[in-house]
Amino acid sequence: MCTMIVENVTIDGSGKGSKGWFNLKKANVSFDHPFNAQFDHSLNIDFVNDDLGIEHRVAVELSRDSAQKLIEAISTALARGDEQLGPT
Repeated sequence: MCTMIVENVTIDGSGKGSKGWFNLKKANVSFDHPFNAQFDHSLNIDFVNDDLGIEHRVAVELSRDSAQKLIEAISTALARGDEQLGPT
């Protein structure tokens, strides 16, 4: 069953695609059927810059467990950065 769960967020960063590095402007995050990963459902993240076209996209499909581990690792890395450098 398709969940149709999608969240969009404006971001500022860089991604590397088939044509090299490009500025990222948005992340589309969904929990639904993956296109390639062998799961019934996955956390899917598309990092994009719509102004540059579809070839400027970095796509990730993660298992639920891997997505949770990534959330925890990001939170830990940011907290450690805050401890060392102060909030930026």
